[in-house]
Amino acid sequence: MKNIKILEKYKKKIELLKKFNKQYYDSNKPSVSDSEYDELKKEILSLETKYKFLKSKDSPSKLVGYKPSKNFKKDYHRVPMLSLANAFSEDDLVNFEKKILNFLSKDKNYKISYSAEPKIDGISASLTYKDGYFERGLSRGDGKEGEDITANLATIKDIPKKILDKDFPKDIDIRGEVFIQNSDFENLKEKFANPRNAASGSLRQKNSEDTKKIPLNFIAYTFGFENNLKQKKQSEYLKKLDEWGFKTNPLNKTISGVKNLIQNYNEVEQQRANLDFDIDGIVYKVNDFELQKRLGHIANAPRWAIAHKFSSNKAISKILDIDIQIGRTGALTPVAKIKPINIGGVLVSNATLHNEDEINRKDIRIGDTVTVERAGDVIPHILSVDIKKRPNSSSKFIFPNKCPSCGSKTVKEFNKVTKKTDAVRRCSSEGYFCNKISIEKLKHFVSKEAFNIDGLGKKIIEGFWKLKLLKFPQDIFKLDYKKIERLEGWGSLSVENLKYSINQKKTISLEKFIFSLGIRHIGLENAKLLSKHFISFSNFKNLSKAKSYNDLLNIDGIGETQVGSIKNFFANDLNLKILSELGKILEIKNAVVNQTNGLLKNKSFLVTGKLDGVSRAEIKSLIEENAGITVSSVSNKLNYLIVGDKPTKRKLDSAKELKIKIINQDEFLKMLNKTS
Repeated sequence: MKNIKILEKYKKKIELLKKFNKQYYDSNKPSVSDSEYDELKKEILSLETKYKFLKSKDSPSKLVGYKPSKNFKKDYHRVPMLSLANAFSEDDLVNFEKKILNFLSKDKNYKISYSAEPKIDGISASLTYKDGYFERGLSRGDGKEGEDITANLATIKDIPKKILDKDFPKDIDIRGEVFIQNSDFENLKEKFANPRNAASGSLRQKNSEDTKKIPLNFIAYTFGFENNLKQKKQSEYLKKLDEWGFKTNPLNKTISGVKNLIQNYNEVEQQRANLDFDIDGIVYKVNDFELQKRLGHIANAPRWAIAHKFSSNKAISKILDIDIQIGRTGALTPVAKIKPINIGGVLVSNATLHNEDEINRKDIRIGDTVTVERAGDVIPHILSVDIKKRPNSSSKFIFPNKCPSCGSKTVKEFNKVTKKTDAVRRCSSEGYFCNKISIEKLKHFVSKEAFNIDGLGKKIIEGFWKLKLLKFPQDIFKLDYKKIERLEGWGSLSVENLKYSINQKKTISLEKFIFSLGIRHIGLENAKLLSKHFISFSNFKNLSKAKSYNDLLNIDGIGETQVGSIKNFFANDLNLKILSELGKILEIKNAVVNQTNGLLKNKSFLVTGKLDGVSRAEIKSLIEENAGITVSSVSNKLNYLIVGDKPTKRKLDSAKELKIKIINQDEFLKMLNKTS
């Protein structure tokens, strides 16, 4: 009876969401605010998390982005429209630049020139021009595939229909943002929730004549596919866009140095209220196209660009308590329990305090009146304390020296690489001795990027732990389903579904398996690198018998910090037992080394010594792009040893002994028909 009522409640919310979607996407007349709409989605997702039998094809958990309109055909972008990584502080920008310099093998004094472009809060679009004529326009969609909205885009006065300049590329995708000025939105606010919704709804009108009545604007800022683009820098390209008849952002600047980026950021943020269009940050792009090409991208984001977001809404609240949470790596994270407040349409009751140093630096105490900030998707945090409103009985918060979960001593580790003491205090217990760490490790084990077991979410893991149904990862595959069926909220159907989901995940790739173990400092990318190195689970498991872990340092992307974590993991007997148990239960697939046709197909390489103007990461990318492979040590499997400045003598001697061909940087580049 209880489940029937829950199902009815769920279905009503789904129907309400479908109604709101129809109003927004088809009628362009949303009846609720963005915050109310988002809250409804959160309620649906919360119900699905709590009650695993709830499912719907119209759930926000099934729909990514928005449902494509039947009024428009879909088409693929010739070059994907990538998303951008976000920065929220000066430190983020420092790290961004540091990664660029490391990848390009430049020292810290090398000056990177950036194109700093205010990010308009509108709708992205890609315009294809062939022989100077506007031929096709796509929405961003999911980045790979967008809707063909050519007819609607053609109504925008800012979009040139033909460009006859001799230097305009024969074939190019011009990309930019469609938006509505705030002054124009005043006449439309009865129909749309905000300027961005107005732009989105207008572009998706069934009849382009209706779109024509809306004062849409277009600002160009980049390109996708191009044929014979002559400009070498982003700043030159933006200047050309003006000459070709496109509008560009008047606040665009070319800047070098993080300090100068911050100064410009502050100046632009102060101008926000006076602008006639909404901006939500500044995008920084490496100005040189050749450097952009070298830097490439990671997953769905380019290495050469980042979006520096403006501070979002802030609010005043009171700290009711400070709770210490423990993560899977033993990190103790203080969280402020605050009097619930609404920030940007979201009810906030928790705010991170980051670490012990942050609490001491800001002198944050229980009972304090504080300013809470919620920036983008970042967890809300305490911005400042109003000392004047501090109670007389207030006392300084003392961070625990013992783990609140297991009582082990908490420590701040010394980082040998940075030569600094870690700001984060950690539980010193090893393996699964600490209950809180164990629970978090199990949550990580079943997470989306790891085993991704449907129906076994965080709350279920916590519940099964309390009932002593599981303690270690292997227990997941030995659950007592008869006992679970007797639990409240569970029945024969839901138990069968869980059993099926778990059995389906008994086969897993090596990279996901390594990631699922939750080894500190080993994220998904590092897990991929390790899987390609070890190839099989057997090789990975046998690392416990290795006399030295130094060979791992030869894997590009794996450093001393990662090697130290791997060594600690294999030094723990319980971890080895868990590996052994899982090996008996699971089918862990060998890593697949992709082979494609290329200049270096079936050839293996190892780099030793410092190369001139090129990092090892870039050399590795070049090798893999040309179907070659990189190895971690000198052996009979090695074809070429690339030698730079100050090579490792041991590698050089071994290569000579095995009669492996030794080449320098120039000889390697000649193999690719390149010159240094």
